[in-house]
Amino acid sequence: MARPRTTFKKRQKEMARVEKQKEKTAKRVQRKDEDRPSEPEILTLEEAELLRSF
Repeated sequence: MARPRTTFKKRQKEMARVEKQKEKTAKRVQRKDEDRPSEPEILTLEEAELLRSF
């Protein structure tokens, strides 16, 4: 006897799992981008000299 195809409920559950996984990955990438500065900090000559004096 042949088995029925995957039930609708199982497909919905799997789709929800995949969607949640994608959201978590997107959040992880976003947090990683926020932690990393987008541009290097550039100091003026005066600021650099003040830092050297310490």
